[in-house]
Amino acid sequence: MNNFIKYSIAILVIALLAGIFYIKVYIPKTTFTTIQPTLGELHVSVRGIGNVSALNIYSITAQTGGKILEILTDDGKWVKKDDLLVVMDGVDLPQQLEVAKANFRKSQFEEMALQSELNNQKAQKALLQITYNRYERLKEQGFASASEYDKANAELKSIDASIKATVSRIDSAKAAVVVASKNIDALHVKIDRLKVYAPVDGYVISKEAEVAQNVLPSTAILKIVDPTTLWVQAKIDERISAQIELNQKATITLRSQPDKIYEGVVKRIGAMSDNVTLEREIYIAFEHIPEPFYINEQAEVNIDVKTYTNIIKVPLKVIVEKNGKIGMWIAKDNHAHFLNIEKIAQNNSEIAISNVDENTQIIVPDTAKKPLSENMKINL
Repeated sequence: MNNFIKYSIAILVIALLAGIFYIKVYIPKTTFTTIQPTLGELHVSVRGIGNVSALNIYSITAQTGGKILEILTDDGKWVKKDDLLVVMDGVDLPQQLEVAKANFRKSQFEEMALQSELNNQKAQKALLQITYNRYERLKEQGFASASEYDKANAELKSIDASIKATVSRIDSAKAAVVVASKNIDALHVKIDRLKVYAPVDGYVISKEAEVAQNVLPSTAILKIVDPTTLWVQAKIDERISAQIELNQKATITLRSQPDKIYEGVVKRIGAMSDNVTLEREIYIAFEHIPEPFYINEQAEVNIDVKTYTNIIKVPLKVIVEKNGKIGMWIAKDNHAHFLNIEKIAQNNSEIAISNVDENTQIIVPDTAKKPLSENMKINL
């Protein structure tokens, strides 16, 4: 009797433990969540990493070398087109300009004086011409001597020579006026070149020199970016770059603003690939300029290369590999079956397939549960 009770209790305990194991362990381990495919759009994108740059970055240099007197802006400042940015030291150019203006006035006065002298000489010639004509008539009538006639003739020729000389001097004075004027213009140009103006509305991204520094005409003083030409210069693997075309839409995420997405568009596709990294440069322009922005900042781009409509799609999380084949587990009559998929396209989160319908029960794999096998009984 005692043994019977012992065996009965043992059997009861074993049955109880088996029931607990079945309910608490076996059933949860074989109970899987299922989902169904959805019908809709699938946006296929190409991802790349790049840096913020711009088509137009202006290196501001002085047109003439020398010492910098003023720099009227700084890093991180916005400037308007034609704003004065830099003033160079003109050394003695202002004094040269004053001398040139004085020479110009002197040449003008000389021309005026010579013109007055010419007018006087012409008046004298008119009187001498009258005298000569009178002596010429008197000589023909025998009332004037040859010496008196010759004297009148000589005086007339002398005044003609003086007039010619004065005209030449006037021409020389006029030329001197022109030369002085040109010299003034040239000095104005040189002085204007001492001032450097903003070529566009832009943003100062770097200050390359300081006040009192001596620079050459080729030395950069400031760098200004035209924000309307801002873009991301991304590198895309050659294997997928062929899908990219001009004007495709894209999204841009800056490293300094990871929670903000900027809209963009493919503006340029590089004609050459890097023979080391096997990547091609793709330039994605911003639809709206980020503020602030930083040249060379790292950015991530996702380019929408194609959109599929009215297509069956499933999450990538249900896709698995079995015996070297890509597929997913589906449920039929509470049993698991592996289905090879016929892929149409995929993006970072979904995949479009052609050999299932919206009613297919797809098993969501779970590493915490019992591994799935063909025709395995499951609970849903």
